[in-house]
Amino acid sequence: MDLRLKGRVALVTGASKGIGKAIAQGLAQEGVNLVILARGKDALDQAADQIRREQGVKVLALQADVREIAQVKAAADAAKAEFGTVHIVVNNAGSGIRRQDRQITWPDADWVDDLNLKLIGMLRVTQSFMPIMPRDWTGRIINISGIAGISAFIGALTHGLNNSAMNHSTSYLARDLAAEKITVNTVVPGLVATEWRHGWAENMGKQQGKSKEQFVEDICKAWGIVQGRWATMEELADLVTFLASDRAGYINGARIAFDGGYAINPR
Repeated sequence: MDLRLKGRVALVTGASKGIGKAIAQGLAQEGVNLVILARGKDALDQAADQIRREQGVKVLALQADVREIAQVKAAADAAKAEFGTVHIVVNNAGSGIRRQDRQITWPDADWVDDLNLKLIGMLRVTQSFMPIMPRDWTGRIINISGIAGISAFIGALTHGLNNSAMNHSTSYLARDLAAEKITVNTVVPGLVATEWRHGWAENMGKQQGKSKEQFVEDICKAWGIVQGRWATMEELADLVTFLASDRAGYINGARIAFDGGYAINPR
């Protein structure tokens, strides 16, 4: 299937590793030129060099913190100067769980910082890059939330707030930006085999006297993941790449579960 993406430009936030890097690689495989953002310069530059070498596309790597509007606007200006336009915006920036104590006991600053990074960061990026997106229905905004937005995981209160708010914000943005001929959708990943998750499964397995593989199998049963396995980052990247394409032109305002059946709640 020809996705007709070659030569377009995509912005991916949180792209130095994990899901963001995988999405950037997936888009690059279709000939999409990239603007990639992250806070850590070394890992970001390494990701950019790898994608350029393997896929032969243009990659503009910009160190930026989406909590800072000046840095986000500067990134948008740099993208415009380099490419003229950005067709695809993937809002993926976020963070892991800050610590494991009860989040209701946290100070305001910790709650606000978590929301400032993912939810408000998504709004900043969308606001800043919107002016340089095309108005011909090739414009795509794709938000990456997560199942903490539809579940109550211990230690994931601010994750839940971020993800559920991103899901709902997608509805408002899809309605708003329809007048600009830009679609807005959210992907809701479940258990994805990121670098961090591999380490988590390894450590948890050791604590329980299991192999990593056995731990993953058991956690899938416990969580009600009917497919019985975790997802690869490449599978998630494939979905995002499809949503970025002309083939997905009539998908708008959707919250697409990518969770191996978790959301059907078989528990």
